[in-house]
Amino acid sequence: MLEPIEKGLFDVLQMLYGVVGDYGVAIIGLTIAIRILLLPLTVKQTKSMYELQRIQPKIKALQEKYKNDKQKLQEETLKFYQENKVNPFGGCLPLLLQMPIFFALFRMLGTTGSTPGLFPQYIASLPGAAAEAASRFWIILPDITRSASQVYADGGLMSAWPYVIFVVLFGASTLLPQLMQPGAQAQQKQMGILMGGMMLFFGWSVSAGVVLYWVTQGLLGVLQQIVQTRIYKTQEEHA
Repeated sequence: MLEPIEKGLFDVLQMLYGVVGDYGVAIIGLTIAIRILLLPLTVKQTKSMYELQRIQPKIKALQEKYKNDKQKLQEETLKFYQENKVNPFGGCLPLLLQMPIFFALFRMLGTTGSTPGLFPQYIASLPGAAAEAASRFWIILPDITRSASQVYADGGLMSAWPYVIFVVLFGASTLLPQLMQPGAQAQQKQMGILMGGMMLFFGWSVSAGVVLYWVTQGLLGVLQQIVQTRIYKTQEEHA
C-alpha cells in the first residue's frame, strides 16, 4: 500500500534536487510541498484542537456539577458539544488521513528494520565521491543518511554536534505545539514533555534526513498554529 506513495515521494525529491542541487534543501522543499497539499486537513485539525481547548473550562464545570452522575454527565456533555457545534473527534480524522504519507516518507528517507529506504539505497549506489557530495546537507550535516547515534559512535561529540542540534530541535518542535494550546493544562504540558523526550530518543536513532523532515514539519506546524490561533482570537473579539 505504501510503496506507490514512497516511490512518488522519491520521484518528487529527485525532481526538487534537480532544481536546488542539494538533497537537504530538497527534503525541506518536499516537506513544504506536503504541508501545502495537506493544508485543508491540518487547518481543520488545528481548528478542532483550538475549539476543544476554548470550551475546556465549561466542560470541567459540567464534570464538577455532575461528578456523581456519569450518565447525566455524558448527556449534558454531548448536548453541550452539539449546541456549540464542536466535534471532540474532529482532529482525529485529518491526522489519520495524513498517516500514510508520513509513514511512506519515513520509509523513503530512513531505514525500516534492516531495509534501507529508496533514498539511502540511491545514495549507496553512487560512486564514493558522488555519494559523499549527494548525502551532504549544505555545510550543516555531512551525511543525512546517517543518524546522530552512528556519527557519535564513530567520531564522538565533536563530529555529532550538528546532528545533536537537529535532534534537540526535533524534540522542541514536538513539545511547543502542546504548550501553545490555549488553556493548556498541567497534564497536557506533562504529556507534551513526555512526547518531546520520546522524540529526542527517536531522533537520536533515525537518519538525519528523517529528522530534517520532522524539524521542518514541526516548525511549519508551529507557525500555522500561531497564525490560526491569532485569527480565531481576533474573530472572537469582533464577534
